[in-house]
Amino acid sequence: MSRRRLALLALLAAAIAAGVAFDLGRFLRLDELQARRGDLEAAFRSHPFATSTAFFAVYVAVALLAIPGAAVLTIAAGAIFGLVRGTVLVSFAATAGALLSFLASRYLFRDAVAARFGDRLRAVDEGIARDGAAYLFGLRLVPVFPYFLVNPLVGLTALPARTFAWVSQLGMLPATVVYVNAGTRLAEVRSLDGILSPGTVLAFALLGALPFAARWIARAFGPGAGAAS
Repeated sequence: MSRRRLALLALLAAAIAAGVAFDLGRFLRLDELQARRGDLEAAFRSHPFATSTAFFAVYVAVALLAIPGAAVLTIAAGAIFGLVRGTVLVSFAATAGALLSFLASRYLFRDAVAARFGDRLRAVDEGIARDGAAYLFGLRLVPVFPYFLVNPLVGLTALPARTFAWVSQLGMLPATVVYVNAGTRLAEVRSLDGILSPGTVLAFALLGALPFAARWIARAFGPGAGAAS
């Protein structure tokens, strides 16, 4: 087995171990977060670096293992660390977890993912082949598929890992800011459903459509457009 695969297996094992050690499922509920907010804030004030590092590791594990609760963790980042620090932590942790899931699918679980999600894989593969990074950017802003499916499915396409990482980070940033900001007002949050308003979702959809609109305009009015018509 290659060193790359061994490293991925080691990271996957570490993520599973973190999930078991921290009993992640117990903390990934909104009511649990609200009940423990004081303890978490106190831990950060006493040990800022250790708390930030532990949060980062837990978030990576949740993103890698597709454990439900990433939204609650993102809100927790705002409640514990504030808007700026929380956004930075979540942005890089979510990207790291997504990238590890992408690489695990590409190098470790290709056959299993392809067999289980073959129909959806074809749609993603065709979109990536046709529109590349713009297609992934649109999926991140207004996910047609859940995030936990996007990572392994795109891992089976020809998209370079570096492109996947920066496009994912950029595409996930708007929603990250919205959820982290909600965490700074944790006492007012009653449910996850009310955080993304219809207007916000529409704005994300329009933002996701920008790369496609720019490509269409370039084709329609760029050099050679008149000759092609």
